[in-house]
Amino acid sequence: MNQPNQFPSFDFGVVGGGSWATALVKMLCETQAQVGWYMRNTKAIEYLRQQEHNPNYLSSVSFDLDQLFLTDDIDQVVRQAKVIILAVPSAFLNDELKKLTLSLGDKLIFSAIKGIVPESSLIVGAHLNEEYGIPMDSIGVITGPCHAEEVALERLSYLTIACAHKPNAAMVAKALSSNYIKCSVSDDIMGTEYAAVLKNIYALAAGIAHGLGYGDNFQSVLMSNAIREMKRYVKKVHRMKRNINGSAYLGDLLVTGYSVFSRNRMFGTMIGKGYTVKSAMMEMKMVAEGYYATKSAYTLNQDKGNKKAKTPIINAVYQILYQGKSPKKVFAELTDKLN
Repeated sequence: MNQPNQFPSFDFGVVGGGSWATALVKMLCETQAQVGWYMRNTKAIEYLRQQEHNPNYLSSVSFDLDQLFLTDDIDQVVRQAKVIILAVPSAFLNDELKKLTLSLGDKLIFSAIKGIVPESSLIVGAHLNEEYGIPMDSIGVITGPCHAEEVALERLSYLTIACAHKPNAAMVAKALSSNYIKCSVSDDIMGTEYAAVLKNIYALAAGIAHGLGYGDNFQSVLMSNAIREMKRYVKKVHRMKRNINGSAYLGDLLVTGYSVFSRNRMFGTMIGKGYTVKSAMMEMKMVAEGYYATKSAYTLNQDKGNKKAKTPIINAVYQILYQGKSPKKVFAELTDKLN
């Protein structure tokens, strides 16, 4: 499906049709004359053209159609945009990129994905570098703490934009900034991306605890242990000077672990209440990135053998989701490992 009115080249193109992709397009429309938007759902595009909002996600957000280049052809967005923002679930990224017939080599690619690519067991930045040969200076990460639902409401929110080449991060930060979005930049692309992956696992743990009936006292201990566990894990995969108490690490963990908008916490709550993984996924009708991230993060850590990080929380979630162990029994054991 082609756009009726073809735009000239635009600076930013977003790949994805979910809530976070919709929020990112909204942010970009605050500063950009035109924004490219690839969605695989043709019916959603037609609905958006007629009703001026995404029918499935953040439906309260109205768009000025003159600002949007809407297409279900990923090549069109990649051809015309200078910066590509990826905002699809990590489990589906490979399938979407396989549709490309164009090279990504001359583009800046920023990932807004909080997950590990199953096919390569790599975070998105490393996957793009190794599988597509994109230089690390041309790869960036967009992380929170920030929920799409609060962006829709224009509540004050914060983003961290990371790239090894900080001027690229600053350029993307400027484009996403507005009176309700404040951005900071970082060169810790590996640390911020791994933190974005891990916080979803810890949000699952928080949800499981909630579903089992644990209270606020335990939740505070769980989150305190989670940030220390995150620090140990990230230090193993990419050692550099970083403040783990910063917004991109601790802040993102807290909002994902506690917010009513957190789909990972919701998924965990359902598991804690006795839902099976399959039934929880069917009822949510959305992807909980933490489910896929748990297996990848656990496996990556175990592969390090004697040099692996101490990760009792990740291990507990893995045992529940992938080994079919009782959440009640696993958490009873976990309580003795936290302090």
